[in-house]
Amino acid sequence: MTYNVHACRGRDRQWSPQRIADVIASAEPDIVALQELDVGRARSGGADQAEMIALALGIRAQFFPALRVMEELYGDAILTAWPSRLIKAGPLPQLPGVGRYEPRGALWVSISVGGADVQVINTHLGLRSRERHKQIDELLGPDWLGHPECRNPVVLVGDFNALPGSRSYLQLTARLHDAQKSQRGRGKPTFPARFAALRIDYAFVGPAINVRRVDTVRTPLARVASDHLPLVIDLDIDAAALRLQAAQ
Repeated sequence: MTYNVHACRGRDRQWSPQRIADVIASAEPDIVALQELDVGRARSGGADQAEMIALALGIRAQFFPALRVMEELYGDAILTAWPSRLIKAGPLPQLPGVGRYEPRGALWVSISVGGADVQVINTHLGLRSRERHKQIDELLGPDWLGHPECRNPVVLVGDFNALPGSRSYLQLTARLHDAQKSQRGRGKPTFPARFAALRIDYAFVGPAINVRRVDTVRTPLARVASDHLPLVIDLDIDAAALRLQAAQ
């Protein structure tokens, strides 16, 4: 699952990590990538939202703060009960001389699933196209997806703030496969939550992954808990493709 939780502030203006945890639990995902989490921020009561959601689900969280203001943190997390290790967490490029837009980052965790190490990268890209292009170039470069350790199976998920067919989208699909392209019919929009019309949350996968199903959680609770709907992707690891990769 990839889910922009809007700092756990719902459309009713209530702050509730527990409500976000309930939405996640309804889909029973094995791996959860969250964006826009508050940790120790006054506006959300000083809560560690990543840890609160993880505890409610009975799993572990890896959190990276893209934004630090004194003791207040804001960023992204990957949660799972599977054995996992943090490979890399860091900022993504910003346009020079611009200080009023929030900084962006990415988080890379290796997760052991059924004998395979799945490389999961979670990110939340900028609102402006020039900034996104720089950020995507960074993600496709040698420190992230181009790193020797970032071997298939690979999943890149998050809120990309880009529509299908945009330059940002085409940059990514030149390297990875849009998971929703494996499904018949139109893609699953995730924003805004109440009447979702835009597809800006994605899962991009490498060649050793088969996509079984993609859907959104559209329950009444999900429509109010955040301004995005969660995107849920059922994946299979292609064992034959991994054996071929190991032989090369």
